[in-house]
Parts: sequence; C-alpha cells; structure tokens
Amino acid sequence: MLETVKYLIGSVGTSGYGSKSTAEQVTDSCPDLRSITAIITGATSGIGAETARVLAKRGAKLVLPARSLKAAEDAKARVLSEFPDSEIIVMALDLSSLASVRNFVSEFESLHLPLNLLINNAGKFAHEHAISEDGIEMTFATNYLGHFLLTKLLLNKMIQTAKATGVQGRIVNVSSAIHGWFSGDTIQYLGEISRSRSSQYDETRAYALSKLANVLHTKELGRRLREVEANVTVNCVHPGIVRTRLTREREGLATDMVFLFASKLLKTIPQAAATTCYVATHPRLIGVSGKYFADCNETSPSKLGSNLVEASRLWSASEVMVSKDSGAIFADQLKD
Repeated sequence: MLETVKYLIGSVGTSGYGSKSTAEQVTDSCPDLRSITAIITGATSGIGAETARVLAKRGAKLVLPARSLKAAEDAKARVLSEFPDSEIIVMALDLSSLASVRNFVSEFESLHLPLNLLINNAGKFAHEHAISEDGIEMTFATNYLGHFLLTKLLLNKMIQTAKATGVQGRIVNVSSAIHGWFSGDTIQYLGEISRSRSSQYDETRAYALSKLANVLHTKELGRRLREVEANVTVNCVHPGIVRTRLTREREGLATDMVFLFASKLLKTIPQAAATTCYVATHPRLIGVSGKYFADCNETSPSKLGSNLVEASRLWSASEVMVSKDSGAIFADQLKD
C-alpha cells in the first residue's frame, strides 16, 4: 500500500527521481552526449520515440532500426523538426527474424561507427498465436530472442568502442513488471507455445515470459561482462504502465473502461521514458550492472527473475536457438 501511495504522489527515491519524473528531467545532469552513438529499437512511437527525442536533444547520434522504414523516417523527421542538427540514421530491422538481425548488424558494421549505447526497447504483444520464420513463438522471438542475438553480435563493437574512448558502454533492456507474472519452466513453456498448433498459448503469459527473459538476459550478460572485465554495463528497466501502441492494438469498450479506472496509475510517455533515459545516461550509474530499475530507482525483480541458475539455463538455450533448429533446443532442454 505504501509503495502505491509513493507511486501516485511521485515520491522520489535515492536517485532523486520518482514515478512523475520525465525523460528530460532525468537527463538534465547527464554529460554532453555529442560523442555518443546509440542504437534504439522500437523508436518509431511511444516510449522508444520519446527516448530517441530526448537523447537527440542531448546531442547523441542515433541509429533507428525498424521493420517499417517509412515509420522510422517519420520518427526521424519529427526529431529533426525539433532538433535540426541531430544526426540520425534509419536502418531496416525485423527483430522476429534472426536473418534480419544478422543483416542489420552487417550493415551497421559497414558504416564503421562507434557504438556506446544499445537500448533494446522494441516490444510486441501478440494477441493471436503466431510462429516466427525461425520456429519461435512470435512474442518471444520479437521481445527477447531478436534482442539477444542483436546484443550478442554488437557486443564486440561496444567493448572496442569503450576501450578506444574510455567511455563506459551501456546496454539497456526494457522489460516490465509483468515479468513477475510468469511461473513454471521457461524453456518447456516456450517449447509448448512454439508448436504450430499450440493449445497452451496464453497471450499474457507469453508476454510475461518474454519480459522475464529480458530480466534473465540482463543478469547473465552482466555476469559475463564482469568476468571479462569489459567496460560495458547492462541493466533492465520497467518503464511503467502507459497507453502506447502496444496496448492500443485491442480497442473497445472493455479496454477503454479498464484504462478509465486505471488512469491514475498510468504514466505519460515522457514519464515512462524516464527510467530508460536515466539508466542509459546518468553518471550515478557508472559501473552499475546486472540490475533492475523502476521509477528511476534500483529495485528487485521477481524471485524467478533473480535466479542465476535460470539465467544461465536460458542463455545456453538462447545460444542454441540462434545457431540451429529451434526444435532441437526444446528437445534437448526438456531432457534436462
């Protein structure tokens, strides 16, 4: 109850920010970002678009990958209308396709740009059951596995950039408090819903699984980065509840009534982008890695999201999923 009251009144935490803080406010004290190159997925609308706008305002050079190049060009035009000197590159990327992820990374590397900041923001809530071209349930493929491969392929570039510039690289995974709604065996359930005719599919549970995977990815990647003493950190964030395209996909009286009654708990988009921007830029977080943030303050993920054994297990499964037939990994993991 106390936490809800603090949320509603915007009470600030140890960071000096809270639920009512905006992306612009939390970046007021960040260093000049004109030397920073950032990739932001899902930046064509909502939280991602506001994140891109604020980072551009602070001087960062942006790479905006998107499935729809038109939507990305429109997002670029909106930023340029406000900040004409911004450097913004639009590139094609469909996160549900591992081939598309590989193509994007190859094209990005051909630009010979540094990479200081990777914000894995894009998200999908699939109301209808669907399977990706790689044989993975679509929500998981888009929200997690595509980002896993993207991060894996860009990691050397980030480590090299940090070493050459002395500026610590940062990876931000956008998760959700909904990750705590998932319980059970992650790989087993993913195998069940990645069948072409799944009777186990539940859209909310599938979404919760993908967001739990984002948290576990952060935990394991943070451990691995520390192990090799890389000057790169990774953290994940819960942006809060906000009405974006993700929730507008299903309109109707019932949806409108839910949002009417929940309106006091909803954030504005500038408020929802605040935690991402805080974790991506604030000097206070130099050296902080493998953590989970909400309302611009470190907090604890779910018990399963804190399980290092589960994080390692998911990582191993993910390595196989991005390298060979997905059916094999489900069979292998279910033997464990």
